[in-house]
Amino acid sequence: MKQNWWRSASYYKQNHFVFKLGLSILLLGFGFRLLFSQSSNVIPNETDNNNNNNNNINNNNNINDNIDIDTPVLDNDVKPKPLDFVKSPKDISQFQPEDNESGKCDITDGEWIPSSGSPAYTNSTCRWIETHQDCMGNGRPDAGYMYWKWSPKGCELPRFDAKKFLETMRDKSWAFVGDSITRNHLQSFLCLLSQVEDAVELYHDKDYKNRKWHFPSYNLTVSVMWSPFLAKADIFEDIDGVSSSEIQLHIDILDKTWTELFDTWDYVLFSSGKWFIKSAIYYENNSVLGCHGCTGKNYTDLGFNFAYRKILKNLFEFILKSNPKSMVIYRTSTPDHFENGTWSTGGSCDRTVPAKEGDFEMSELNRLLREIELPEVSKAEERASEKGMKLKLLDVMPLSLVRPDGHPGPYRHFYPFAEDKNAKVQYDCLHWCLPGPIDSWNDMLMNLVVNG
Repeated sequence: MKQNWWRSASYYKQNHFVFKLGLSILLLGFGFRLLFSQSSNVIPNETDNNNNNNNNINNNNNINDNIDIDTPVLDNDVKPKPLDFVKSPKDISQFQPEDNESGKCDITDGEWIPSSGSPAYTNSTCRWIETHQDCMGNGRPDAGYMYWKWSPKGCELPRFDAKKFLETMRDKSWAFVGDSITRNHLQSFLCLLSQVEDAVELYHDKDYKNRKWHFPSYNLTVSVMWSPFLAKADIFEDIDGVSSSEIQLHIDILDKTWTELFDTWDYVLFSSGKWFIKSAIYYENNSVLGCHGCTGKNYTDLGFNFAYRKILKNLFEFILKSNPKSMVIYRTSTPDHFENGTWSTGGSCDRTVPAKEGDFEMSELNRLLREIELPEVSKAEERASEKGMKLKLLDVMPLSLVRPDGHPGPYRHFYPFAEDKNAKVQYDCLHWCLPGPIDSWNDMLMNLVVNG
């Protein structure tokens, strides 16, 4: 029968077609089965990852026997998507920085994810951490706040590469000009660089508010200039923020502390904002113009937003008329996370993980600061671009807003509960622990200056 089948040409042609069709279907089915069996080993199960991440959050990975870590250390390269933590709100105010470069990733729009890496430095490997921000040295018992990484939605934000930064900045000069949060930022910057080469301090004033360092192998100098208003101001306040009189702020005169040195720097980072909320009397042409929060004074209350806008306009006008070789960065104002009070009324911040959705909204005061600084920087950027100058915005508000766990809190003080577990101490929910979340500000800074 088999031989007769082969001998019938017409029968052969008909059945050969059927045979080929069946064989094709068989092979196609086998291919799909093979593809999907392999894919199940490559594509991670998102539900399983979330369950594993939530289980890992409960496991401690200690830096030493006395410090607990509340966040997971991951053993694989799969990006976790923890369900418990909020993505940074994109619309944190009615104003957002304008990005005219189509297709460019917005690094301010992202989320904090658990980090498998260790902090770039510690209080034992960096000697430039100010006592009030040395949370580890002051006895903070948890360390989970150090184990998070900012992850933009559409791209990667590389970690600060100190070696690459130092090579790029050879024979350059940097300055950080602003308030104590600017100094806080500067210390993170120094600590990151000092893991490659430790800085040598060249100068400091008696209060250590104006300082200068040098990295000898790279001939890089870094300065910090104390100028909380960026303008001329007489301040009557102690280290704990207690004032004996209203600030006298000259809104038409920029602070010569930094203006006299501006032309000597290659890169300058300015920031301000928080100090404008304080009570102040405003001067223009050396005469009282009005005030903010000056209860009992016979002056017109102009509001702090009036003074902030006026001084920012003066700042950018000065920059645009001055040194065109400098790259100027303006860093946005930053949030505080006081709960159940303020700095002076018993406010606290005891959280140990990033905020959950809806936990923190931008305060009205921060919103007003942001509504002023973003448009003013945007207008200045446009004018600078027309003149061939480099002026950029560093927007750290979105990623900072959801990090209430990153502040010193009671550990602004050395072991505040060592003698009395119920001791009443002043919390610092404004500045930031080092190492901590603000190290990511320098990831963003490097991306802006070196990689951008």
